[in-house]
This record gives sequence, C-alpha cells and structure tokens, in this order.
Amino acid sequence: MSNRIIALTAAIFLATPALAQNITSWVVDDSFDNVTFSVESAILDNGLTIDSVSHVGEMLERTRVDIGSDITIYSEGVVYSFCSASVSRTAMEAEIMNIAFCPYGIFVFSTPENPDQTTVGHRFMPGDSMAPVNEMLDAIILEAIEN
Repeated sequence: MSNRIIALTAAIFLATPALAQNITSWVVDDSFDNVTFSVESAILDNGLTIDSVSHVGEMLERTRVDIGSDITIYSEGVVYSFCSASVSRTAMEAEIMNIAFCPYGIFVFSTPENPDQTTVGHRFMPGDSMAPVNEMLDAIILEAIEN
C-alpha cells in the first residue's frame, strides 16, 4: 500500500468535527492543486453548480503589507460556494431560518509550514434539520480526497 493511501486512510479515520469551532476538516498529504481539482470535480459530479470561488489566501497575502502584517497565513486558500436545491429544500422545509446557511462552502488551503499537506473542510451546520447538509458536504469532500 502506498504512503499516500495510508496517509489518506489515516486522515479519513482520524478526522473529527472540531465542534468547538464548528468546523469539520481533513488534512491530506497531497498538493493544493490536486485537492482543489478533486473538490471542484466532486461538486460538479454531484450535479451542483459552483456559485463562486473566493480566493481568500490571495486576498490576505495581497493586503498583508498594507495592514502592517509580516505573516503569510496560507500558501494558497480558496472557498467554494454552492447550493443544492434538493438538500436545501429538505433543510429549509424543516426549519425556515436555515436560509441563513445557504450557500454552503467548502474550504481548501495549504500553509507555508506544511506545503505538502492540504486541509479541506466545511463549517459544521448546527441542528438536526441541517444534518442532510453536513452529510452532503462530508460526502463531497470524502469523494474528493478518496480519488
């Protein structure tokens, strides 16, 4: 078994929601470019449309000096925003205020300290009515990092 498969398997089984921060994430021993390609593909393969891609890492680096910081936080970092008509309808029929969570986002980043590792995840949505959304986001991410 290759080191990549072993690391990926360990990352999948060891990943747990960081509930104190309301974030679910996985760390993968793969390049940022490979992971972002896989995430984009998984979103599209699930019949979803990416509404926007926020280049958070680029924005923070571009403005770093202007705000007086000498810290580079991310080597690269993006957030994919999208929605699902069917999953959103289920969540919002159960609780009308769940509109506040849409669109949903999956983030991907790498850091200068660990350029060969990429973190991918999403905000953990609270409440039983948002369980289908969390399941969808987890499934998309797992599909992406398992390929």
